[in-house]
Amino acid sequence: MTPKHIFGPVLSRRLGLSLGIDLTPFKTCSYDCAYCECGATTVKTITRQDFFPADEVIAELRTVLAPHPHLDTITLAGSGEPTLSRSLGPVIVFVKREYPEYTLSVLTNGSLMTDENVREELLPADRVIPTLTSVFQETFERIHRPHPSLRIEEIIVGMVQFRKMYSGALWLEVFVIPGLNTTADELAGLKDAIEQIKPDHVQLNTLDRPPAEGWIEAATDAELEQVCEVLGMSNVEIVGRKYPVSQVTKANTEVSDLVRATLCRRPSTIEDLVRTTGLSGGEVAKILGMLEREGRVTSQRSSRGVFYAILPERTNNGDT
Repeated sequence: MTPKHIFGPVLSRRLGLSLGIDLTPFKTCSYDCAYCECGATTVKTITRQDFFPADEVIAELRTVLAPHPHLDTITLAGSGEPTLSRSLGPVIVFVKREYPEYTLSVLTNGSLMTDENVREELLPADRVIPTLTSVFQETFERIHRPHPSLRIEEIIVGMVQFRKMYSGALWLEVFVIPGLNTTADELAGLKDAIEQIKPDHVQLNTLDRPPAEGWIEAATDAELEQVCEVLGMSNVEIVGRKYPVSQVTKANTEVSDLVRATLCRRPSTIEDLVRTTGLSGGEVAKILGMLEREGRVTSQRSSRGVFYAILPERTNNGDT
């Protein structure tokens, strides 16, 4: 049976070979980010809910992890904000108790770090990676289009509080949008906030796939290097330079299923699929041709090439 809540492994630009756990329905989030590759948020909320029984997710994990696959990380991510799910704590505890050999990461927008219960539930995770793009409410709202109750200064305070109690690896994602959060004032504010939060590592990210809004543009390498220089910190990394080669093998996996599973989670070019699946370009092109003839994929040209995605009505879940 195909898992409903577990996906991958996929090759993440940020984390390497990652097995994903999706704890929310598509597309339930506290933000509606203009740059999101999943498209527009359909349910915008800050209310934590029991979307799926934790036991259901755990049962799938037992099956998928039974052969002890090679992974760089197990990642709580997916089609929305994972901290909205009340299954967050039980799933984290299960993975760390039953499979301590795996690194457990949580990708979060950070918005619910204002909640003491969320901060407590995240503590057993090996690595927590919240997002910060601006310290200014106006910029924050333009980029993330958050739930109207959210204030960026309160979110930053929540991150600072979490850092004080968390002994694991706290990484911080800074999503760079040229001309929007790259001005002198924006970067000075970010630098000050980062110094308050004290993350172990900072990842500079930028647009890599078609966004929800067409006005979002990717930062160039030169612009990302300039942001690094302004921040002036030794623990800053530009995303995408660490994992150039996939470690995924085709063993015991139907190749067409592997391509479909990847596209269900993230729009990808043929080159992306080659790196992620370990297949040849010819194999990938053949599978995409079959899926196109069946009306199961759509394509969209972007500055980085042609991106393929599973048609929305064919999927149950979203992207990492």
